[in-house]
Amino acid sequence: MAGGDRGGDRGAGFAGAPPSHAGRDWLAGLGPVHQDAIGPGPDAPLLGWAGTRPFGPAEASRLRQVARFVAAPLAALAARAALAALLEAYLGRRSAAQVQAGALRRGTGETIRAALFCADLRGFTALSEATEPAAMIAALDAWFDRVAGAVHAFGGEVLKFIGDGVLAIFPVTGAPADSCEAALRAVGAARAGMAHLDAVRQTQGLPPLPFGAALHLGEMLWGNIGAADRLDFTAIGPAVNLVSRLEGLCRPLGRWVLISGEVAAETTTKLVPLGEHALRGIAAPCAVFTLEDG
Repeated sequence: MAGGDRGGDRGAGFAGAPPSHAGRDWLAGLGPVHQDAIGPGPDAPLLGWAGTRPFGPAEASRLRQVARFVAAPLAALAARAALAALLEAYLGRRSAAQVQAGALRRGTGETIRAALFCADLRGFTALSEATEPAAMIAALDAWFDRVAGAVHAFGGEVLKFIGDGVLAIFPVTGAPADSCEAALRAVGAARAGMAHLDAVRQTQGLPPLPFGAALHLGEMLWGNIGAADRLDFTAIGPAVNLVSRLEGLCRPLGRWVLISGEVAAETTTKLVPLGEHALRGIAAPCAVFTLEDG
């Protein structure tokens, strides 16, 4: 926000990007508005002013001079905000913050403890072969909206969309039980969201979108991996492998969600034990649990 003194009349100002008219609408409630584009092009940021009376030609000229003076710093701020929004859209909030902070080299990262959430759709290959590409993309977007929305609502972060699969984390920043409870609430919210989506799809004559999910608690390396000229900010490690293998056990066990013994040990949520199971590529058997309605 900025202020201007107009011969005893006070003015208020805003600087913002053109796609939203919220700033101008807010100023219009204060009085007559004058605005100038800061830089060339239709997407240039705007600098706007409102006063208690209409701006005269001389005043408008002085405000245009002010706009030219602040063009460079405001353009830099707008570019930085746009970059931050772009990185968050592709990497997630925490990963984007790491990259913006300079974590750009291979091998840079940190070992963190987190509750991991892995999920994917059932019968996706058969469904994609029988569905037009545009309709399949719409179905995937609807699925990702539900599961990612549930993850974000409870403080988690989606690390990766892999085909029809999702990998998300709930980093441990306090008690591990808090992250595990958040992951459990998120998986329940995802199921509720998908139940609503399936009901809508049924009214459209479309098949449901069943899914399987798994939760685990463990340590992972979170950072940059990849080639010298193409990096991926992601998570790797035994915990990531285990949650992926555990999710693959949903279909053989006829369950929509499976929970590892590590998560079970940290939660007060009532779980149903399913015994110990061998997971492909994992040395020790895994104690497996599910929800009462799992």
